[in-house]
Amino acid sequence: MRAVVIQKQGGPVAPNIGFDSNWPELPITPAPGEVHVRTLASALNHMDIWVGLGIPGVELTYPRVSGCDACGTVEKVGAGVPESWVGKRVIVNAKYEKARVPRPEDPPASSFIPEYELIGEHVNGMHRERFACPAENLALVGDAIEPAEAAAFGLTFLTAYSMMIGKGGLRPGQSVLITGIGGGVATAALSIAKWMACPVIVTSRHQWKLDRAKSLGADHGVLDSGQDWSKDVRGWSGKRGVDMAVDTVGKPTHMTCIKSLARGGAYVTAGNTAGPIAETNIAFIFWNQLRVLGSTMGSNDEFRELAALFRAGKLKPVVDSAIHAKDARKAWERLQGAEQFGKIVLDWT
Repeated sequence: MRAVVIQKQGGPVAPNIGFDSNWPELPITPAPGEVHVRTLASALNHMDIWVGLGIPGVELTYPRVSGCDACGTVEKVGAGVPESWVGKRVIVNAKYEKARVPRPEDPPASSFIPEYELIGEHVNGMHRERFACPAENLALVGDAIEPAEAAAFGLTFLTAYSMMIGKGGLRPGQSVLITGIGGGVATAALSIAKWMACPVIVTSRHQWKLDRAKSLGADHGVLDSGQDWSKDVRGWSGKRGVDMAVDTVGKPTHMTCIKSLARGGAYVTAGNTAGPIAETNIAFIFWNQLRVLGSTMGSNDEFRELAALFRAGKLKPVVDSAIHAKDARKAWERLQGAEQFGKIVLDWT
């Protein structure tokens, strides 16, 4: 079958991207509890860069297929999966729980966050003509929605929804700061915040991205040239600070976000595109009773809630560009150059 392949590890990643017309086919029959999906469109995430560079602590072999986001049609079902899934247009939650063997000394499981792996990271992903996934990770999108738009929706909206609402407890009307607007999670966070009638301030190193964000509903933008822009945020919020800071940039923005929060505010992070090692100030955190929360994607229940909102037209992703899968190297070049606003999609039709 056809597949976009990371041929070897190393950076920059784009030169290592190839299009393979003879990637191994899937087994004839899906495994129990799984389905086979024919891909209509798949979308890029920063994970596609990390997989190409190599991920510390994760043993990856090359060549391999990445891809954590796709829209496709269910072709086959394994044992235990209703035949009614066949022919349905779906999106997929790439996150699945690893089986855990309990030890006698383990505390109650309620104190654990389950250990997860990711389709497209730990196993070959969705940037191919067909892929297998657990049936419980599927969500319907319906035939009326364009595949490119559906492929652009899943991972980033699930990440933003789980971090902001599921873990961060965002409420309608609360104020939100979003760093690095233009990335997939950041644009999804903007869409979710506006759906919840929240005032939003965004940051970017590029004025054109701030302008684009304002056209999508952002109330204010801060051009980030490396300065401490927390005073800008506090000035915009009437000196109070914001209720939530959504940060996937990391090292350069972490402390400025902490200084931008109102008392009781939440700093939520699901990534660190500009570096993981950040300096903080504990006094700000305890004196202002801040919450610092980490988040990785979200549950299948949250995924289905989002899919319902998507089908109803309440939330919509921003598609930066659609590129045919055979020209996938151009997509990686655009992503690695941070040229995009929204999601870059590969067309498999």
